[in-house]
Amino acid sequence: MTSLKNCPAPAKLNLFLHVNGRRADGYHLLQTVFQLLDHGDTLDFTLRDDAQIRRVSDIAGVPEEQDLIVRAARLLQAEVLRRSGALPRGVDIAIQKILPMGGGLGGGSSDAATTLMALNKLWNAGLTRQQLMDLGLPLGADIPFFIFGQNAFAEGVGEALRPVRTPTCWYVVIEPGVAVPTAAIFSSGLLTRDTPPIIITDFSSHLENQTDLKGYGKNDLQHVATSLFPPVAEAIEWLSAYGDARMTGSGACVFCAVANEVDADAVLSKMPNKWSSWKAKALMQHPLTAML
Repeated sequence: MTSLKNCPAPAKLNLFLHVNGRRADGYHLLQTVFQLLDHGDTLDFTLRDDAQIRRVSDIAGVPEEQDLIVRAARLLQAEVLRRSGALPRGVDIAIQKILPMGGGLGGGSSDAATTLMALNKLWNAGLTRQQLMDLGLPLGADIPFFIFGQNAFAEGVGEALRPVRTPTCWYVVIEPGVAVPTAAIFSSGLLTRDTPPIIITDFSSHLENQTDLKGYGKNDLQHVATSLFPPVAEAIEWLSAYGDARMTGSGACVFCAVANEVDADAVLSKMPNKWSSWKAKALMQHPLTAML
């Protein structure tokens, strides 16, 4: 095998996101439920005859050397060399980038996770799912979730994952047109860090009584983002007419759950032209799960 084509890197939503405290090292203690979506970037991997790792697609504002895709590939290449004593062939990586940066959808982390899973297969590296998760964590706290491969209740800094059942539904997502820097949200004096911890059965019990998350949890980062970035607040206000609209991650994207694709299309038909928006079906597992 010399190539892998059309490898999906799905988006994620944070169905809720609670900030429970902050560790001595400055990292925030979180609880969230990650939801995979049937919508995301797509990557192609083609082995080279030398050892170079190259991104052959331009991404505005992301230099190749700083791209998580390239950094993940080089990290895995070094790990294979350490384990086997043989340097694997280099690779050309092409990406069809559709997820916005600074959107809270996990795009860069998902791209990196897909890179680790695909190259683990292409290089016959033989790393386990957990080994890939451990390898990816220093690059980004969301990367282990995508390698985990299923919707998850997450704690700690986002790395402690347990599988969880989530609603079978569709989502409408609005891109408000601003990029929200995660650091600006977590460093804001507006952020509270004292939401009482919950347990996973609280979430599961809620879903046993209704099909969606209406009335359950919140995003503790949302009031900070809406204060600093008014377009986020505007999108939430508009979408709230059609469901329990909330922000994902540290922003900027906003979503609400709907029962089916017909309902999603109905909301999108009324969407103001000033916003990019789309629909996506909830995924139960990552499309590349079978690779591991």
